[in-house]
Amino acid sequence: MQTVQQFTSLSHLSCSQCGHKYDAFEVHSFAPCCNQPLVANYDIPETFTRNLLRGREANMWRYREVLPVMDPANIVTLGEGMTPILTPRHLREKYGMPSLFIKDESLNPTGSFKARGLSAAVSKAKEAGAHTCIVPTAGNAGGALAAYCAAAGLKAIVVMPRHTPKVFKDECNLYGAELILVDGLISDCAKKVAEMKQTTDCFDISTLKEPWRLEGKKTMGYEIAEQMNWTLPNVILYPTGGGTGLIGMWKAFEEMERMGWIGSHRPRMIAVQAATCQPIVHTWQGVQPNCRKYVGRPSIANGLAVPNPFAENMILRVLRESKGTAIAIQDNDMIAAVKEVARMEGLVMAPEGGAIWEALLELIAQGTIHREEKILLLNTGSGYKYLENIC
Repeated sequence: MQTVQQFTSLSHLSCSQCGHKYDAFEVHSFAPCCNQPLVANYDIPETFTRNLLRGREANMWRYREVLPVMDPANIVTLGEGMTPILTPRHLREKYGMPSLFIKDESLNPTGSFKARGLSAAVSKAKEAGAHTCIVPTAGNAGGALAAYCAAAGLKAIVVMPRHTPKVFKDECNLYGAELILVDGLISDCAKKVAEMKQTTDCFDISTLKEPWRLEGKKTMGYEIAEQMNWTLPNVILYPTGGGTGLIGMWKAFEEMERMGWIGSHRPRMIAVQAATCQPIVHTWQGVQPNCRKYVGRPSIANGLAVPNPFAENMILRVLRESKGTAIAIQDNDMIAAVKEVARMEGLVMAPEGGAIWEALLELIAQGTIHREEKILLLNTGSGYKYLENIC
């Protein structure tokens, strides 16, 4: 027990809306008090300092004191995390942005940032004694769940839109997952998952309907601070579907300030969506009161086709607190942006990455972002999975 206590400082879960506390050592989905996501809280020891990171493994589990796994034997890892922050010199020169950076999440296992969240969630499923995990997905999360369940010796059930590109289906099959195809978007897949849970005993890893994927995703925030010598950029542009990464980075910044690792400076957080599916943009702009009745359409950026994000309130809170904004990008502009970055920098970004590059150019033209600011783009996945639709 002593080793377990030293490994994590996890203390309790709390409702993201009202703060009501829940036992972190029991299995939970979301907070029944407000029907909102649960978040993990830690009693971080003063002995956990930045100096302790020196010499640790170059993956996200280097931050284990603020990750939720109690017993290190339950960690399921494929080496996720510590992705590079690139300096796009040609784009800097062409567009006059001297402090432009790209964090390239495509170098994670299974080719996307989803590896972080699924590593944490599958580890906790293993720790809870689960034998089957299930997830509704627009693409990358399904492949990541399949891979991490294979590594953990657990069964994976992936529920995916039928129109998803074939490569995403192939990787799920390759890892031995049970793949179920549904007509519609990820919201329709979520309905199928809810239906299946009535008769199937499984650990539901739907976006923010359990608290652990958020903890894996927040490690992007820790890495950004560490890789930038404990300073943060002025602006972070992030492709936002379910919003776990956006919320997770904000949570990491709060935790690090509480530990004294960083100061109070925060970047403006920019949520980038697809024009065909922009529920956060519409709520942010006052077009609708919330996203519950929003109807979206497919996008070439599969991860952005999330019409009813469960964590809408949390996403909007991050935008307000950071003095950020939300913007939507057309699919054809995403494709053009992917091609430009590939030709100028040798980096094949996912369409979601193309969306943030186009969003940056539009926000600079509007005067919302200034060229001389320290700007960080999050490329969340590899464009190689999308080549049949891009080229």
